[in-house]
Amino acid sequence: MSLFNHVEFDHHEQVCYVSDVHSGLKAIIAIHNSQLGPALGGTRMYPYANDEDALTDVLRLSRGMTYKSAMARLPLGGGKSVIIGDPRRQKTPDLLRAFGRYLERLGGNYIAAEDSGTSVPDMKIIAEETRFVTGLHDKQTTDGQTRSGDPSPATALGCFLGIKAAVKHRLERDQLDGLTVGIQGLGSVGFRVAQMLHEAGANLVVTDINDEVLTRAQKELGARIVALDDIYQQPMDIFSPCALGATINPANMAQLTASIIAGAANNQLDTPETGHLLHKKDICYAPDYVINAGGIIDVCYEQLGAYDSQQVNRHIEGIYDTLLELFERSRREDIATSELADTVARERLNRGETVEALRKIA
Repeated sequence: MSLFNHVEFDHHEQVCYVSDVHSGLKAIIAIHNSQLGPALGGTRMYPYANDEDALTDVLRLSRGMTYKSAMARLPLGGGKSVIIGDPRRQKTPDLLRAFGRYLERLGGNYIAAEDSGTSVPDMKIIAEETRFVTGLHDKQTTDGQTRSGDPSPATALGCFLGIKAAVKHRLERDQLDGLTVGIQGLGSVGFRVAQMLHEAGANLVVTDINDEVLTRAQKELGARIVALDDIYQQPMDIFSPCALGATINPANMAQLTASIIAGAANNQLDTPETGHLLHKKDICYAPDYVINAGGIIDVCYEQLGAYDSQQVNRHIEGIYDTLLELFERSRREDIATSELADTVARERLNRGETVEALRKIA
């Protein structure tokens, strides 16, 4: 396969193929851009059908991390890593340690964190072999409680605030009570988003591959369960993709009744053209790497050794304002929010004078 001619190659600075015979490790690490700082991004473990799919995913995800950090005003670059394998059957301490040794060889150019298929305990095993991993340490919340280093609560909070921003812009209301939200994926982020929406008075329609979590959502949140492929056609005000990417495409979009798409999944659009179609249909789309930036904000403060829960929450609350600005500029300039977010992110990357301002976080 050709890297430089790959459709998702975007002048990535470094792409490393990693293999360890003893542990069975097969992984790809992609560093997209380090203009604003070291590349930080999650380590995803997934049973990709082939190496090409893994490469496509890591290239897209790493680029998204660059834009995510730029839009969140963080002193970080963009990177991502994928481990090829089923996390339920193939993930072992030996495999994770082997991955950590390869991270250490990169000398801090890439910093790993948890992602789909990996967890805080996994990161702690990886940290036995490398300094360049984050999302490890327990953190004190604003109410004095202690939580793990898992950034999922921060991601969910940002997503919830992003949904509120979209409702403010598109539906011209501040409250969510009575609105129906379709949630695709009830993982560590999606379920927390569902809980916050339920507390805010929203009605939930949900789908997931995990029957146990669906039953829990039904019992605890009064959610209505639908089959995976039926979620798109359900009557709803908001569609919230919180699973894997590329679930928004012209075929699925034609079934949607929602006027808002706002969720925590990465790379929600199958192609950039789909973003333009959403704009033409007057569907308010919250660009994924803007609305789901809460997690990277959380681990950034941990990595910089400047963690303060109130300061972190204030930074995450900025997602609401950032999205409102994007929505309003999109309407004013008649440009898709997906394209506009890319433009703004690139502008911030190209303004060298912003780097020192970003570093003030530390």
